[in-house]
Amino acid sequence: MSILSKQTHRKSSTKRNGNGKHKIKFRDKKRYEIGNYFISTKLADKNEQVKYRGRGGKRINKLKKAATANVITKEGYKKVKITAVMESKDNRNFARLNLITKGTIINTEAGKAMVLNRPGREGFVNAKIIDE
Repeated sequence: MSILSKQTHRKSSTKRNGNGKHKIKFRDKKRYEIGNYFISTKLADKNEQVKYRGRGGKRINKLKKAATANVITKEGYKKVKITAVMESKDNRNFARLNLITKGTIINTEAGKAMVLNRPGREGFVNAKIIDE
């Protein structure tokens, strides 16, 4: 994979130090220091995972499409169907696009729930029922 096809997170080259001098870049990032793209977990009819190879051969499952969530209730965990994405604290457009991230409030068959984990990194959705 080309080094240019990944995101590079670094400080801007136009910033200055506290004394007014320009910051000088020490070196370019190595390939293992470059992050991946944002995995947008969308609401769908069935779950769909994507498998990635991590550093050292580690296998990583990322959730591309989500249909069910592991919701914790007073009785315990239940696997319930997600019906809608209500609101997102990350970006208000994520609710319109049906994207699920950590902190998103989703509507399930068990009621309104808040997502507790990062589904784009872990491969599943964990949520907690919100008492209103």
